[in-house]
Amino acid sequence: MRDSGSMKPIRAFVAAVLGALVMCSVADAQIFVSEKEVMRQARYQWLQQKRLFPVTPDPRIQRYVECIADKILDTLDESFADLAWEIVVFDSKAKNASADPSGKIAVYTGILDVADSPDALAAVLGHEIAHVTEEHVIERVRRGRRNGLLAIGAGAVTGMPNTAREMSMLFLTLPFGREQESEADIVGLDYMAKAGFDPRASIYLWKNLSAADERNEPNEFVSSHPSNKARIDNLAKNLTPALIAYNEAREAGIRPNCQIAPRLTSDNPAGRSRTR
Repeated sequence: MRDSGSMKPIRAFVAAVLGALVMCSVADAQIFVSEKEVMRQARYQWLQQKRLFPVTPDPRIQRYVECIADKILDTLDESFADLAWEIVVFDSKAKNASADPSGKIAVYTGILDVADSPDALAAVLGHEIAHVTEEHVIERVRRGRRNGLLAIGAGAVTGMPNTAREMSMLFLTLPFGREQESEADIVGLDYMAKAGFDPRASIYLWKNLSAADERNEPNEFVSSHPSNKARIDNLAKNLTPALIAYNEAREAGIRPNCQIAPRLTSDNPAGRSRTR
C-alpha cells in the first residue's frame, strides 16, 4: 500500500529528528576525543593574534597586568600548574579581556579605563582565569558542535539548511552562557580575594562598566547574558565569604603591590605616577 501524501511530511520529520539524535549521540562520543584538536586550534589562534594585533608599546602596563595576574595564579590548585599561562596586553580601545582553554589571556588597554585600580583589574583577571579553570571554553565548544549537528537536522526538516546553519553559527559566536558568566564572576571573586585584592572592587568595576554602557561606549566585556544589575546583585550576595578570604589573606601577610611604575622623562627625571 502506498503512503498517502499527508504521511510523507510526518515521516520526513521523524526521520530527520532521529537522524539528528543519532548524529548527536555520535558527536558526544567524539567530543571528548576532539578536545586535543580544540587546544591545538586555540594555540594556533593565539599565535595568530600575537602576530596580527599590536601589543601595548608601554612595557610598564604589561608588567603591571602580569603582576596582578601572577598573584592570582599563585592561589590556584596544583592541577592548573601545568598550564602554560601567558598574559599579553594588546593595544586596543576595546574594553575587553578574553581567555582560551590553554591558559592564554588577552587584555586590551581599553579595559584599564574602567578597571582603573589594581583591585578592579584583579576582578577582570580573576573572571577570565575562572573561565579557564572551570573549562567554560571547552563546554562552549561542545554546545556549539551539538548546535551544528541539530542545525543539519533542522535543515532537513524545514528545507532551509543554510538558514539553520547560520542560526547555529550565531550560537557559536555568543561569548558564554548565563550560568558560565555567573560562575566565572563568583569563582573569580574568590580568586582575587585569596590573592589579597579587595573583592568589593568587583562591584565598583561593574558599576563603571554599566556607566560606560549608558554612554554607548564600546564595551565587549559585558556583552554577555546577565545584565549589569544582575551581575552586581549576584556579586553582592557572594561578597561576605570573599571578604572573609580577603581578610585572612591580609592577616597572612598577602598584600600585593602591583602598580604602574612611574615613567621617567627628561622633564620629570624623578618620575610621576599616571593619574586617571
